[in-house]
Amino acid sequence: MNASQKNQIKSEITAMPRWLRRPIGKASEISTVQRIIKHRQIHTICEEGRCPNRGECYAQKTATFLLLGSTCTRSCAFCQVDKGHAPMAVDDQEPQKVAQAVHLLGLRYVVLTSVARDDLADGGSGQFVKTMEAIRQMQKATEIEVLTPDFWGGMGVGVISQRDRLEMIVKAKPVCFNHNVETVRSLTGPVRRGAKYDRSLQVLATVKEIDVTIPTKSGLMLGHGETLEEVIETMKDLRNVKCDRLTVGQYMRPSLAHLPVQKYWTPEEFTQIGKIAQDMGFSHVRSAPLVRSSYHAGVN
Repeated sequence: MNASQKNQIKSEITAMPRWLRRPIGKASEISTVQRIIKHRQIHTICEEGRCPNRGECYAQKTATFLLLGSTCTRSCAFCQVDKGHAPMAVDDQEPQKVAQAVHLLGLRYVVLTSVARDDLADGGSGQFVKTMEAIRQMQKATEIEVLTPDFWGGMGVGVISQRDRLEMIVKAKPVCFNHNVETVRSLTGPVRRGAKYDRSLQVLATVKEIDVTIPTKSGLMLGHGETLEEVIETMKDLRNVKCDRLTVGQYMRPSLAHLPVQKYWTPEEFTQIGKIAQDMGFSHVRSAPLVRSSYHAGVN
């Protein structure tokens, strides 16, 4: 990184509003989790995505595990997760490793997510199911939420359809099925490369078709240039596919290689959006600058 790039990063950090600056949490709580996951060579999106809330979540006995390695086959312009080269080989022992970590940490609520694995015949859906089963064998009381990709891609012999992939996971009975639309319709192309807005809505609709009793959830990141009217329209689209829960947070640029922030929405604006979402009928809403997909996931 040259001097110009360092100065640009420093300038962006200085320009960041005060409400986005917060202590990371107790070092002891973070280091305990880091030590356990590093020893088992597994990943959490809390660490890979450098979530600002990870200390708080760890203290509440909640964590989000990143399955199928740390390299994504998509190239979303907002995401901190590694991409741009060959994904890692699937670790057959990963479900057991994650279950052991859940047990050692005494986690009460676990979110399982994954990188997109368009190179796999089942898109990685089987790994979700195996990990859920392994956790329940070792820690029966732990509740499990899933945060999945759209499961659209897939290569090789025996490719499984998107609906079959979703059905595998739904039948494993997560306590909540989360899939993020991330942004408004007009910005999906530049922000979510390889994803489609209507395809994401269809994921949530399909889950409800398979099992109407499982709560569905989605999330939005603000700051890419969307308008309030577009945010409201997106929330309406989510309610039209019977999405139950919503998270809304501020996009924060991970590096100069990612999309720049177009606007920092104020806490008051997030509160307004949260109130609109509640009035629309979402059963659970988290709307604040530092909210992320799994923030207070286990708090109903």
